[in-house]
Amino acid sequence: MHHRAKMNIQRGNSSLSTLLCFFARGGTFLSESWLKALSTKCPRLSKLYLLHADLRSLPSCQVLPPSLLVLELRGCELPRGFFNQALPTSPAQERAEATSSVSAQQQRRDPKRKRLDSPSGIPIETLVLNNVPSFTDQHLESLTSWERLSRLELRDTFRVTANGLRSCAAKDGTCGVEGLSRLKFLEIGITGRQGYQLQMASLGLGAGWLGLEELSLGGKEVGPGLLCASRLKDLKRLCLWACTLSEMQIVRSCRMLRGLHQLEFLDVTFQPRQGPQVVEGEGGGEEEEQDGEEAAGEENSNDDNKTLDMNDPIPSLRRSLAVLLPSCTLVFTNCSIQINAD
Repeated sequence: MHHRAKMNIQRGNSSLSTLLCFFARGGTFLSESWLKALSTKCPRLSKLYLLHADLRSLPSCQVLPPSLLVLELRGCELPRGFFNQALPTSPAQERAEATSSVSAQQQRRDPKRKRLDSPSGIPIETLVLNNVPSFTDQHLESLTSWERLSRLELRDTFRVTANGLRSCAAKDGTCGVEGLSRLKFLEIGITGRQGYQLQMASLGLGAGWLGLEELSLGGKEVGPGLLCASRLKDLKRLCLWACTLSEMQIVRSCRMLRGLHQLEFLDVTFQPRQGPQVVEGEGGGEEEEQDGEEAAGEENSNDDNKTLDMNDPIPSLRRSLAVLLPSCTLVFTNCSIQINAD
């Protein structure tokens, strides 16, 4: 059930599961009291979408409804420590922590009991950040304490760097897997406004990422990300979107991705082949491709151009990938071929 709400929540809805809150541009401060009321009135709320909200008056994301599994922030402002697990301690909290020391000692003796009895912190499983300029490497580092986070989408988060992403990647450590160890899906995309230095955050994938099965790269992060994708040993699905690519670039990048189950191209513009014309007998019978459009097969080529199948924008690319990745499903959605004026 979807619902669009204003700041005033007077009548609750105990069955409400999804809430979209749109605030006027310029930022409306979201108050802790409003969120507490939201938690009380909508105890089953699992998805919260905030647009143009100013969260800088909140101490931490832990004041959000505890039932949330999905949180999307679009065009929002964040305080520095918003994603930290622990709220700033008060004297009352310190006294409560002191009285619970005996229980904590028992949990340390029995890790299985700790896992069953104690809360596992922030329950959010999916976090989407879209055009949140204040999101930094420090915020990203805070997410490593989220034990249930399995899906992270970073769109137009201009201040995230390659070093920041590298430091949070799941990797073997002295006490087991460290970093964002539960993450299965990661999206990184930069397609927005000019004026920000391009960080090429996806270069941080070059250190590898244990357990990461799905990767989505968009815009200016596609090129750097493709250079590092081969280091993701558990990668099964790759999506490339809102970019311009050449067939050679794709083939070279996919040579080492033998474990891929699905490769998707979404809103991709494919560049035509560059270089000299194909010589007779060279290229293994590929005379019907674009380089031979002015040769004897011109009629067929023109027919192909007129009835271009958007599910198969470049037949030669499909054939090349079928050889490199025989077990991989290829998906082309809303793709096109770049036409040179000359």
